[in-house]
Amino acid sequence: MEFGDLSTFENVALWVTLGTAVVGIIYGLMLRKEILAEDAGTEKMQEVAGQIQAGASAYLNRQFRTIGGLVAILFVALTATGWMGAPGELPAWQLGVGRGVAFLLGCFASGYTGFMGMNLAVRGNVRCAAAARTSKAKALAIAFRSGAVTGMFTVAMGLVGATIIFMLFKQYATEILLGFGFGGSLLALFMRVGGGIFTKAADVGADLVGKVEAGIPEDDPRNAAVIADNVGDNVGDCAGMAADIFESYEVTLVASMILALAHAESNPELARIWIIFPLIVRAIGVITSIIGTNLVVLRDENESAMKPITRGFVWSAVMSAAAFFFVAQFYAHDLKLFWATLAGLVLAVGIYKLTEYYTSTEFEPVQEIAEASQTGSATNLLAGFGVGLEGSVWALMVICACVFFSMIIFGAEGPIGILYGVSLVGLGMLTTTGVIISMDTFGPVADNAQGICEMAKVPEAMPVVEQLDSVGNTTKAATKGIAIASAVIAAIALFGSYLSKVAAAEAGAAAGESVSAAALSKYSIPLDDPNVFIGLLIGGSMPFLFSSMTIRAVGRAAFEIINEVRRQFREIPGLMEGTALPESAKVVDICTTSALKELVAPGLLAVLAPIIVGAWFGWQGLGGFLAGIIVTGQLMAVMLCDAGGAWDNAKKLIEDGAYGGKGSDSHAAAVVGDTVGDPFKDTAGPALNPLIKVMNMVALLVVPVIVGFSGGAALPIVGVILAAIVAVTLVISKRKGEKVEVQERIGDGNVA
Repeated sequence: MEFGDLSTFENVALWVTLGTAVVGIIYGLMLRKEILAEDAGTEKMQEVAGQIQAGASAYLNRQFRTIGGLVAILFVALTATGWMGAPGELPAWQLGVGRGVAFLLGCFASGYTGFMGMNLAVRGNVRCAAAARTSKAKALAIAFRSGAVTGMFTVAMGLVGATIIFMLFKQYATEILLGFGFGGSLLALFMRVGGGIFTKAADVGADLVGKVEAGIPEDDPRNAAVIADNVGDNVGDCAGMAADIFESYEVTLVASMILALAHAESNPELARIWIIFPLIVRAIGVITSIIGTNLVVLRDENESAMKPITRGFVWSAVMSAAAFFFVAQFYAHDLKLFWATLAGLVLAVGIYKLTEYYTSTEFEPVQEIAEASQTGSATNLLAGFGVGLEGSVWALMVICACVFFSMIIFGAEGPIGILYGVSLVGLGMLTTTGVIISMDTFGPVADNAQGICEMAKVPEAMPVVEQLDSVGNTTKAATKGIAIASAVIAAIALFGSYLSKVAAAEAGAAAGESVSAAALSKYSIPLDDPNVFIGLLIGGSMPFLFSSMTIRAVGRAAFEIINEVRRQFREIPGLMEGTALPESAKVVDICTTSALKELVAPGLLAVLAPIIVGAWFGWQGLGGFLAGIIVTGQLMAVMLCDAGGAWDNAKKLIEDGAYGGKGSDSHAAAVVGDTVGDPFKDTAGPALNPLIKVMNMVALLVVPVIVGFSGGAALPIVGVILAAIVAVTLVISKRKGEKVEVQERIGDGNVA
């Protein structure tokens, strides 16, 4: 297939797409300047915010240095996988170097997006707090627009990278984009896992010692873990979510391009349209996200903050749908493309509303958990776990409905066409990424604003920031639901791309060349094959093992923090009376060290497990492995996130006065539930998104090698070596550090 003969419209569309991405970056920089010009509040507010900024920047800088070595090793490995490809018109060395450099660029784009989001969030928080003293509308605008900067960089960086790579490499672009997407996925995994461990270890320590034992309020300045908790909100939610959505944004695009290339021989014009259309869809999303973020404005001070946020999200989706129709009708001349992307928008709205139902204080599930708290922690935990289990099933059904819809409209195109339709569902779903990221970052900005007001003693702002924080809990939960669904959709689309890679490798196709859709239809992954079934079972177990690792990591880190906070209350004279300051930096350092130490084992598991399975059970076993992780990963991720979000808001519902309010037995039970839910919703659950995509990307990269070396003794030996490395790492990760003496509880368990 020759891409040199693009039509005039297509050439213009590519340059306009690139220009749109640049507009997104410029708009993000304009918002950043606008937010930084706002009032930063009192000297005390700025002092507290400064500690949060310093802690967040120090953590991310150390994290990037820590994973630098692994990135260098994987750069060499990625370059080698490209070099080993069968040479086509593009020399193998160019393919290898291009893929390796794209991997580095993907790492940089994902990491920089996360860093930029966190960098502004830790400055927007104090400005939101300052504005809350006089205006709820202004506080909302600052918090949401702080997130919009992150959103703009997420969509723009991804679009710039993908468009330039396509313009340079044409039909070989998918091979290069594999490196770009893998780089984004890997960094997202590390930022999600590391940030999640940091934030929840601090949160658990702060809550259990401060609220339950010492009987002091949340965000009390006497609690040494409070600063670390606020730092964690940013490195976990802001940086982690931005990187997470960035990778989904890229992976769905890569999948659609690979699937489109299956028509390169039989219908090159169709293949070209199917590649250009997703790029145009992405450009539309940048523009509608800009408009959507500007629609988030309170109509009056009494309006709920949730309403303008929902308006911005929904109107952005509606405008995107209208634009999709015109492009599908007048460029592609095929409304199937419109219906598929529309289904993605509907899926995003559906997941958003479904997650809101299961995690908002306004609906029955959270109210049921709050009511159950009257009889103790056990009934609180049972109710919350039940909510999470139920929510995961309905989220899966919504995803199945969208995939089934794709089957209906693309059924005549065969399996490849159906899976291409699924990739368009993912593209449509993430069209409003700019608004989605804004909604997510809004949560930690509002949460930090509440903490700053509490620590700096700004009571006049508390009613506003408390309202914003409550809404932020719901938006964070909703966007986590969207992120999970996007990961599953991306993985399903990549599943078809995986078979395309297998078929090309079996046929000995040159790197960058594809096999026909007819040839591809001969390949399948039969469940009655023992290798496939073993792979399916192993893949299904991965989310359980991964979640166990991350939750236990939080527990280990929280153990140290709890003892450190107890020590400070006992040993620092005047701390409990408020005449002395806690040693907050020490808790930040414990969180940082623990989080970075715990990154190694999950990272190696994510990268090496697919290679081990492929080496032992062949490409079909690896295909079963991918199917297993998609199913159980989605169910577990939604269950963890919904249960955690519901427990959190049940606690807030009681704190607002229900069932005895603060200080009651119901509140004590709800605090326990929230503490259990913290690592569920902010560590283990969200980290499963990048895990699913990293494992799929690794499979795509290594399957040509697995096919090429199948039948020999080399692959099983490599599998044994890699399995030994993973096993040793898992054993080491479970070792406890230096024994810490358990300090005596400091209070009687009454909660303020």
